[in-house]
Amino acid sequence: MSGDGKSEDLIFGGWSEPDSPSLQDHTILHKVKKQYLEKSGTNPEQFLAVLVRTQVVAGTNYLFKVDVGGDIYSHLRVFNPLPCRHKEPDLECFQLNKTKDDELEIF
Repeated sequence: MSGDGKSEDLIFGGWSEPDSPSLQDHTILHKVKKQYLEKSGTNPEQFLAVLVRTQVVAGTNYLFKVDVGGDIYSHLRVFNPLPCRHKEPDLECFQLNKTKDDELEIF
């Protein structure tokens, strides 16, 4: 889904192009912040999504480019299950020490 949240932008099974994160995207990212802090062992100055890509499956996969401060970025892959599953988003994996210019690629 693009940053404007229009459903016609959904690509079922394929990844969307990188886009500005929507309010919903920021909400999903915020829900995995604690997991990120625990798994990465870092304490970032900030935690702000600057780009997002999505893939609609049995839920939604997200790729986030996150500004963690000091011109350093992290890439996060998050899975948000369908609402009927009654589960919270899960941080699947991440990449540290990325730059502003690093492509947000599937990993």
